[in-house]
Amino acid sequence: MTSWVLHVDLDQFLAAVELLRRPELRGRPIVVGGDGDPGKRGVVSTASYEARAHGVRSGLPLRTAARRCPEAVFLPVDRPVYEAASAKVMAALRAYGAIVEVVGWDEAYVAVDADDPEAVAAELRRRVRDATGLDSSVGIGRNRLQAKLATGFGKPGGVFRLTGGNWYDVLGDRPTDALQGIGSKTARRLAALGIDTVRQLAAADPQELAGELGPATGPWLVRLARGEDDTPVSGAPYVARSVSREVTYQRDLDDWDEVRREVVRLARQVSGEVGQRPVVRVVVKVRYVPFTTRTRGHTLDEPATERLEQAAVAALGRFTTRRPVRLLGIRAEFER
Repeated sequence: MTSWVLHVDLDQFLAAVELLRRPELRGRPIVVGGDGDPGKRGVVSTASYEARAHGVRSGLPLRTAARRCPEAVFLPVDRPVYEAASAKVMAALRAYGAIVEVVGWDEAYVAVDADDPEAVAAELRRRVRDATGLDSSVGIGRNRLQAKLATGFGKPGGVFRLTGGNWYDVLGDRPTDALQGIGSKTARRLAALGIDTVRQLAAADPQELAGELGPATGPWLVRLARGEDDTPVSGAPYVARSVSREVTYQRDLDDWDEVRREVVRLARQVSGEVGQRPVVRVVVKVRYVPFTTRTRGHTLDEPATERLEQAAVAALGRFTTRRPVRLLGIRAEFER
């Protein structure tokens, strides 16, 4: 039998959980975000496929979502309900008997040895459906990278296999930011070097890219474009790599003394959730009016469970623009 990695991803997870509670809304555009009031400031956490057809997506301001899809039903985020649903999903996957690595509320990697991975994928989808009523998509690959990317081609509610055999047929002519881990900024840097597609990036000289993008980043990008990934699937309990909190203000914060006080308040909240885990870096997120977001970080001299508040203030000090603020966030990152 061959070793495979399957990436199981719940379809429109938050919206789907809400539809289980409100089946009368099925078929209507659903938007989950904030306290469910599109007249207030907040962002979309997830949107049903019907809402996405109108251009509503995660991270979009609720007010913009309401303009794009005025007939949408807006619902508040209900974290405990989603966590309970996620726990049932992961229990159903573990019951199959394979190694399961949870990577979020709505997704997990499953390592299996099988002659027919599509049959395994169908079985996992059935188990999740029977246990929770939720639909999922499954990506199949020989490694985590391939499986993760394959899922996008299987959505919604399908199965797709992506391996070295069809890697370039599927991805070769796509832009470099089609790859997980490459954002718009890196894609622009690659384009400036004459690298526009996945195929071109895969053919690039790793050492030349190391000179342009860094000794670790350059070769890693080439491996990424070739579909190479040796990260194992781990069955160890999921441990968050960071703790974060953010708040959207219903009025603009014009006074940066008030911004500082709010950063301190958020830092204290995060500190209370960190517990005894050593923090190595603190990141402050600022969203200016109307909707420009910037982040700044402060790395601690040595890992510590204290000094989080001071680190947050230090990170805030790296912001040189003092425009009105509509959102603040704090993220404490742990040792890996």
